Parts: sequence; C-alpha cells; structure tokens
Amino acid sequence: MCGIVGYIGYREAYPIVIKGLKRLEYRGYDSAGVMIYDGEAIKLSKTKGKVADLEERAAKEISTNGTIGIGHTRWATHGVPNDVNSHPHLSNSGDLVIIHNGIIENYSPLKVELKKRGYVFHSDTDSEVLVNLIEEIQKKENIKLGKAVQIALNQVVGAYAIAVFDKKNPNEIVAARLGSPLAIGIGEGEYFIASDASPFIEYTSNAVYLEDGEMANIRLHKPMKVRKIKDDSTVDPYIQELQMNLEQIEKGGYDHFMLKEIYEQPSVIKDTYRGRLHANKGLIQMSGVEDNLEKFLNADRIIIVACGTSWHAGLVAEYIFEEFARISVEVEYASEFRYRNPIINSKDVVIAISQSGETADTMAAIKLAKEKGAFVFGVCNVVGSSISRETHAGAYTHAGPEIGVASTKAFTTQITVLTMIALRLARAKGSLSLADFHMYLQELELIPEKVREALETNEKAKEIAETFRDAPNCLYLGRGYNFPVALEGALKLKEISYIHAEGYPAAEMKHGPIALIDEQMPVVVIAPKQGHYDKIVSNIQEIKSRSGRIIAVVTKGDTQVRELADYVIEIPETSDALSPLITTIPLQLLSYHIAVLRGCNVDQPRNLAKSVTVE
Repeated sequence: MCGIVGYIGYREAYPIVIKGLKRLEYRGYDSAGVMIYDGEAIKLSKTKGKVADLEERAAKEISTNGTIGIGHTRWATHGVPNDVNSHPHLSNSGDLVIIHNGIIENYSPLKVELKKRGYVFHSDTDSEVLVNLIEEIQKKENIKLGKAVQIALNQVVGAYAIAVFDKKNPNEIVAARLGSPLAIGIGEGEYFIASDASPFIEYTSNAVYLEDGEMANIRLHKPMKVRKIKDDSTVDPYIQELQMNLEQIEKGGYDHFMLKEIYEQPSVIKDTYRGRLHANKGLIQMSGVEDNLEKFLNADRIIIVACGTSWHAGLVAEYIFEEFARISVEVEYASEFRYRNPIINSKDVVIAISQSGETADTMAAIKLAKEKGAFVFGVCNVVGSSISRETHAGAYTHAGPEIGVASTKAFTTQITVLTMIALRLARAKGSLSLADFHMYLQELELIPEKVREALETNEKAKEIAETFRDAPNCLYLGRGYNFPVALEGALKLKEISYIHAEGYPAAEMKHGPIALIDEQMPVVVIAPKQGHYDKIVSNIQEIKSRSGRIIAVVTKGDTQVRELADYVIEIPETSDALSPLITTIPLQLLSYHIAVLRGCNVDQPRNLAKSVTVE
C-alpha cells in the first residue's frame, strides 16, 4: 500500500528519493518522509500530507546533502495519518532507520515485550516495533544489521517490504520482502530500491525483483548479496532488463494521469492483441494458452479470482467464456475465496486477474488454488510482478504503467486478453462456428478505432457532468455483457468523486432500487442496440414513469431510447460480446469530469491506494 524508495551510490540521494516518491505517490499519499545520511549524521524529515508538503518541510528542517537516502509515502494502516506515524522510523538509539510497506500482524505482543525491556514508542505503527525488534536482536546477539534483520523477520507474522539503514555501518542498506513488492535497480557503482521500477528508470535498465522471503544486503562498491530469510541460503538473483520508459510515467500534457490513461486505450488495446491476434489468418496465438491448451480444454470449470475493477473484468469474461467456449465459470472476490474453504480440484482452472500483479488477496487465492492442485493462470499488467511469478502460466495485458488509482485502461485490456483466451478455446472446442470465429476476430481488431470514436463523447460527458456534479446518489443499470460495466461505472464514480453510486442488472431494479428513483436521482442506463435492447427499453420506461433523470449510453442512430432519455451519449456499434470495451469509455469520462468539477483529487482519491498489498 505504501511506496518506498532508497538510494546508495555517488549521486546526491535527496533529489532521487523525492522524485521517486512522487512517482510512487499513487501507492499512498497521506504522509511522507525522507532520511538522508550525510556521512556523519542521520537527517530525518517527515510530515502528514503529500510529497510536496515533505519537500517544503525538508527544505526548512534538514540539510539534504548526502549520497545515501531512503524515503516513504504512506497509506495508513496502523495509526492515523500524522507527522509522528509517518515513515521513516528510528530505533530507540537513533542508529537504525526503517521504511516499511505492509502489516506486521503480531506487532502488539512484540511491542509489549519490548516495552518490558525498556523500549519507548513514539508512534502507533507496527513499523516502529519492527525497527526496535531489529535493534534489540542486534544488541543482544552482538551481530551485524543483516543478520539481525533476518532473525527479526523470522519472528514476525505478516507482510512487508522494508529497507533498513544502520548509522554504525553506513555503507549498506538491507532490504527484504514478503508479500509486498520490492525492486532493486543496479547501476554502475550505485543501487536503487523501490516498490516498483518507476523511480529509477532514467538511471538504469537493470533490476532485480526480490522474491517472497528474500532479503538483500546492498553495499557500496561491493556486489549485492541475496539470501533466503528463512534459512539464510544464498540466492543467485535474476537481473532483468526493464521494459518501461520515462515517457510512459509522465502526464504527457494531460491534466491528470487518469485522463491520459483513458485516452491511451485505443493504443494499449492494440498493444494487448498485437502479435497474438491475426484476423487475416484466422488465428489467435498466446503462448501461455497454447502451452497449456489441454488443461483449459479438459477443465471442469474456470474459477476467476480478482478484486475491484479486475473482478468486474472477470464478470465480463464469465459471459464471454460461457457463451463462446461453453465452459462453466465462477467469478469470486479473491478476499472471500481465500477464507471460505472453497471446493477446488485438479481439473479446475483458476484465472487470477490483477493490474499490479501484487494484490495481496489475489496472491493468497493463487496459493490456495495451487495447494489444491488447480492449474493457475495469471492475467496482469506488470512484468516481473509476484502474480506473474507465482502462477503456472499467464498473459500480460501490455497496458503500460497505470498511475491513476482508479483503473481505466487496465479494465479494457484485461477484457481484451480474456476475450482472446475465450475465442481460442472456443475454436479448439468447436463450440463457435468458423464464420463466427472469424467475425469476432475482425470485430476485435476494429475495437481500438471504435474506442477512439467513443472518446469523442468527451464534450458530451463534460456537459452532463455539469448538470450532475452535485448529485448525492447515482444508479447504473445494464443487462447481459453490460451489467458488469454498470458495476464498473458506479465504482469509478464513487472512487473519484465520492458520490454514492450503485450498479445493478437492469431487471433487478424493480426488486428494490426502484424505491430510490425520483426527480433527483440520475440513472445511467447502458442500452446498446444489441443484446436485450427491448427489455432495457422497458426498464427505461419504468424509470421515466417515476421521474428519474435518465442518462443513456446508446448505439449511434438510436431513436427509441433517445425519446425517453434526458441525456444521450452515442457510441459506435459493435457485437454484443465486445460492447463492454466501448460502453465503458463514456462512463469513465463522465466520472472523470464530475470529479474534476467537484474539486476532487482524480489521480489520488482519498483513502485509496493503487496496489493493495495488505489485507
């Protein structure tokens, strides 16, 4: 949930750490802090608020000169967001400094024991407990920092990515991970530490992603040493070349990352199917699927596990897999799946979906499925992420970095990947005619251009946003393939504008939500010409008769819904199964403009973080 950055080398550390924290601010932004070692003393500055607030404070409080530094941007778990609870945290002696992403579940009994031994705590955080536990072990055993960190981590329960610095041995930073991501950039005579590679991509293209249960001793002028936390065995780290570039993580002239990412969808959808979809040859080629085709074809069922927006993409996939490939599909919240003792067997295929590839609940669901003998296939965006390493096989979405906390392009690229898998299985099973198979390939190839056309509804969405910017509630309705789009549209609105919104299957409206409808209630209805058009027209008439204010997303040229709706957003026509890739676009734009008009922080909505690496 939090972002951590570290540097050790020959450059000034402060600007590298601060710039890195700004790039990681999507991971947490309720407080921030920095530690710089200037060769003699630890310089520490931290504050409630954003990285910009930290910059202002650090300029007044500390000398920022020094070639070793660590920094942190926080999403609060233990302790309210305030100056004291902000990271980094010092040990009681003031010699050790820690930054921590994750949760130490058994921090309370550890804290009680450390208090008995004379330790004083200044914050409410579990992280301060951990740094003092390391110090206690270091003193008691008379050992170096690395060994003390290892022993301490074998005593804690929970998840973490940490970086620890010891003033008594100032040419070293010790880093470790379990359940939270950690990347180490390797340069010439310098090392970088971060929650992901974005803070150091302009300095090096070589990175090591620590695996769960690994720690690294990162030392000046010496090779990095990686060991297993559990048994101290050495690990030969795999150095991979980064695929990301600096341009991808900048706003590129847009006011917000979210808007940039909405407008990137035509290109990233094309990137997602590039090299996989060959409409002219009538082929879909995905190595992760081809290498495991029999497992998919022999599956008794497919279980999709995901959270949030990825769960909505999974719901769309349920319709597509069952329609095309005629395989039974269940879609589960990963957070519930892992705790309800689910029935899983060796003939099940589990598809785990996550933008970041680090979602804690989804990771736990993967481990459970593997223990039960299921084949696990990952769909994620971040190369080298935990899910990509933990699953048996998978497919990347190739959406590029998604910085805005509210997912947009992740949703459409996930649907694109899942649609290609369903089509490939349908063709292999013969459950889809050759003519229909070719038709869908051609339709999918046209989607980027149709998304580009749907983006032309931006001004209309902005106009509607002016009308409904102060609405206290909103209802989203869809049927069939577009029921999950209604859920996703409602989620986007509540995430970034803080307006209460709910998504429903349109037919379910009269089983409860219709009681809410009056002249103050905006109702967004997704009503493309394909699918259950006549049924949804009837639902719109029910809303109209109760004076609800109707915003309808319709196929270009529609006349029937236009007569009933107060506002109409037109989108290009496509097949029913692929329509979610188009219908979601105006809903993203509508949420964006309402949030902007309400003065909300679109890219960093309150209480949310991009990569949920804790339960």
